[in-house]
Amino acid sequence: MTSLLKYGTIAALAALPLAAAAEYPEKPVEFVVPFPPGDLEDILTRMIADEFQATYDVPAAVVNKPGGGGGPFPGAVEVALAPADGYTVGSFVIDVPLVGPHLGIPPLEGNPFEPVGIFVTYPFVIAAKADAPYKTLDELAAYAKDHDVTLGHFGDVTTPARHTFAIAKSMGFEFSSNAAFDALDCNTLASGDADVINTTLQLVMPCIDDLTFLASVTEDRISILPDTPTVGEVLPDLDLSTWNGLFLKEGTPEEVREKISVVAEKVMMSDAAKDLAAQTGALIYWKDAATSEAQMGVDVETMARISAAID
Repeated sequence: MTSLLKYGTIAALAALPLAAAAEYPEKPVEFVVPFPPGDLEDILTRMIADEFQATYDVPAAVVNKPGGGGGPFPGAVEVALAPADGYTVGSFVIDVPLVGPHLGIPPLEGNPFEPVGIFVTYPFVIAAKADAPYKTLDELAAYAKDHDVTLGHFGDVTTPARHTFAIAKSMGFEFSSNAAFDALDCNTLASGDADVINTTLQLVMPCIDDLTFLASVTEDRISILPDTPTVGEVLPDLDLSTWNGLFLKEGTPEEVREKISVVAEKVMMSDAAKDLAAQTGALIYWKDAATSEAQMGVDVETMARISAAID
């Protein structure tokens, strides 16, 4: 009898990990957005979290963890240090998996993340006040050679900032100064804290009529700014777009990734997402893990050209 109890207990214990894995999700899930609330990655991730909660009947919430001058990397570190169990999901801009591993931040070295999928291309823009003495990148370049121009960005190690530095270098000028902000919005320009900002259209939508858009950092012109050229039209070698996707700690079980992917794809194909794209000019879609990996490979080559221009 003792032997039977012993073996029965062992068999029951051996079955526990499989049972736990099969029950995902069985407790609250956090979607970490390493920026303040309000921008596209935040809005869309909240839509994913809401659908996740409705689909699997467990609490799911967005947690905003902006990093100030550190950009998205402090928030990314928290995801990197979390268990590989799917209960902490990163909603990350391109910089986290492609730039983070090269910054000397131990938890991010070697890229500890695997994509669930990429879901939005930001309508990223280079903007100034409407009364600025330059209306195009060429005019900015000519003006900045003889005048001080301050650039506002999300952090000097972030891709949008480095991309704008590379644009300046390629056009023969430098910004007199630059500063990092958690949010680059209407107040950043109105207050005079910066003369030029690289930001997403969503953050400056309230004052869109009071701004000049020098260029868009997108593969195609933004639908609601049809007269604004892309950077690629002006400088083909620096053609770039900035995306955001969902990422998990490497080693997370595939079935966990699939459950998150199913929900995210449903959200991106929804009428609500299509309406958001029409309102903001964002490109909203769903690229699965394999397609996302391929996109990241192309972006690595573009970033190498940016580094060659400024490093």
